[in-house]
Amino acid sequence: MTEHLHLAVALDGYGWHPEAWRHTHDLEPVTGGRYWSGLAATAERGLLDFVTFDDALTAQRRRRPEIESRWLAGRPDAVLVATPPGTHAAIVQAALERNIHVYCEKPLCTDPGESRRLARLAQAKGLVNQVGYHYRFVAAFQEAKRLLDAGVLGPIHHFRAEAYGPVVVRPSSATWRTSRAAGGGCLYDYACHAIDMVHYLVGRPEGVAGTVLNRMFSQEAEDGVYATLLYGDGKTGQLAANWSDDSFRKMALKVTVWGANGRIYADRQEVQLYLRKSVPEARGLVPGWNVRYTTALTPPVWFYLRGEEYSAQIDHFIQCVKRGKPDTLCTFRAGAEVDEVAAMLVNNAEGAPPSALLPSRERVPFSSAL
Repeated sequence: MTEHLHLAVALDGYGWHPEAWRHTHDLEPVTGGRYWSGLAATAERGLLDFVTFDDALTAQRRRRPEIESRWLAGRPDAVLVATPPGTHAAIVQAALERNIHVYCEKPLCTDPGESRRLARLAQAKGLVNQVGYHYRFVAAFQEAKRLLDAGVLGPIHHFRAEAYGPVVVRPSSATWRTSRAAGGGCLYDYACHAIDMVHYLVGRPEGVAGTVLNRMFSQEAEDGVYATLLYGDGKTGQLAANWSDDSFRKMALKVTVWGANGRIYADRQEVQLYLRKSVPEARGLVPGWNVRYTTALTPPVWFYLRGEEYSAQIDHFIQCVKRGKPDTLCTFRAGAEVDEVAAMLVNNAEGAPPSALLPSRERVPFSSAL
C-alpha cells in the first residue's frame, strides 16, 4: 500500500431526488443515524481516512440546470466525474475554476471545442487532469507500446483496432446511453476506446474515410462504427466497433499492427509478436512467434476495483495529485484528440471528404494554443 495516502470520499447528490431513497436496500432507515454511521464504518474498513455525504457539491440551488462554480459547496482536492458525457463540460469547468484536480470518464466532451478549451484551462492552472481510458493501464497494451516504440516492427504500414461487446442487443427504451446528443452510442462508448488505443500505440490520424455508422437496435445513436484512418506518412488503419455483438461476454478491445519486420497483436490477455528476423531492438525475442501474457506483465495493485487496470488508473491519478504532476498517462489533451477524431468520423459519415478535418468553434491547433 502507498505510504502517507490520505483518501476521503464524498457521496454527492444523494437524496437530491426522493426516488433515490427507495433504492436503498438496507434494514436501517436512511433517516436514522445508524444507516449513515454504518456507511462511514464500512468506508473506514476500506482504509479511507474519512467519508462525507454531501448534497451540495453540484448545482442544485433553486433546481436550476446551470452549473456555476460559486454554487459549489466544499473544496475537495480532486473530483471524479462519472456523469453522462453531455454534462461533462460544465462540471469539469466548474471544478477547474476552483483549482480542483479532475479525473473525468471518457469521452471528455461531446464537443471537441469544449474538450480543447478544458485542456488549455487545466494546463494553464497546472492542475492534474486525466480521462478514463483505462486500456492504457492494461499491461499487455503497455508492452505492445514498448515494443512499437522500440521499433521492433520497423516501419508500420497498417493496423486494425477493434472493440466488441453486448451493450445493446435488442430494441429497448431510450436512455442517455442510446442518445448521441447526450454522449451515448457506440462511437462514444466503444469506438473511443479503440481510437484512444490507436493514438497511444501508433499516433493520431490526419484524416478518416469510408465511415459507416450503423444502427441495428438503437433509434437515436449508432450500434456499429467502421472506418479507415489515414496518415500523412502513408500508413493506414481500420477501425471496427460494435456494441451489439453478444458473441462476447463483455467488452473486448484488440489491436493488430503490421510492420516491415512482422506483426503485433494485443488484447487484455496477451501480446503476440511475430518477427521475421532478429533486430537489436528486440532483445530477448526470437524470429517467429513470441507470446507474453498479461498475468506475467501486470504489476500488483494495492486495492482491487473491478480489474487491475481500473485500480491502476485511479491510483495513478491519486499519485499525480499527491506529487503535483499534471501530466498523467491520459491527459485532457489526449482526451480532446480522441473527441476530435470522433467528430471527424461523424462528419465523414455525413458526407465530409476524407481529408477534411472537423469544423470547430475553435480552429486553433494544440501546438499553437497550449
